[in-house]
Amino acid sequence: MKVPDLFVGKRLFVGQGKAPALGIGPTECRGSSFIEGPIQTGSKPFPNVWATLMVSPTTNSDLVAPPIIPGAMCTGLSNPYSLAIVGPSAMMGNVDCRDNVHAGGDMIAQGEVVSRCGGHVLSRKKNFDIPHPSKKGWRLRHTCPEAPTNDVYIRGTVKNEDTIELPSYWKDFVDQDSITVSLTPIGSHQNVIVKRIDKDKIYLQSQGLPIHCFYHVYAERKDGEKLIPEYKGKTPGDYPGNNDEYSISGYHYDIKK
Repeated sequence: MKVPDLFVGKRLFVGQGKAPALGIGPTECRGSSFIEGPIQTGSKPFPNVWATLMVSPTTNSDLVAPPIIPGAMCTGLSNPYSLAIVGPSAMMGNVDCRDNVHAGGDMIAQGEVVSRCGGHVLSRKKNFDIPHPSKKGWRLRHTCPEAPTNDVYIRGTVKNEDTIELPSYWKDFVDQDSITVSLTPIGSHQNVIVKRIDKDKIYLQSQGLPIHCFYHVYAERKDGEKLIPEYKGKTPGDYPGNNDEYSISGYHYDIKK
């Protein structure tokens, strides 16, 4: 037996909590509701309370599936989605996703995009794209550097000193013999050279002039195997080294295509 529809003129409250964002008295938001939760919609038998709101696919027989449209995001009752949102959505905390994340447009992050447990950022080139900081109506796109070795680098300026301090962790992080240094004198020709390198510092020397220069220092990581730049194969799965050490652009380890 179907229950008659329930109409609520202003707000619907279920539970003992408060919702000041919905307004009080004359500022009450018409048609709003507050439910203390937890709430479950759909037919999936959640074994316990997973979240305040638990949503699973519906099996409501009253629904009529719309025709399947090639390329459409939703295909009625045969679609794989448990939640559909029209318009922008906002997540104010962390988003945990057990499966893949698919984006029809750009994925833009204010911070780093990292992979810690076998997930991968899939792209053809590793870029970031932001509104241009100085040209209105323009955008700025940079790409990540690529190399046949697993390099790290530091850069900076030396002024009135004759040493470059290496990061304290480099002695355990990089191959000491792989360190290379580029120096660019500032203001005058100083004939500045690298005199020697130890585990903590790079020692410089010039011909009697105070040293003032830019520097770039590169080194190859030693925490793992060396990269094999070229190898025979049809997919990244044919890589002869340890694929577990890498996040491969354009390749998903679980699918292996």
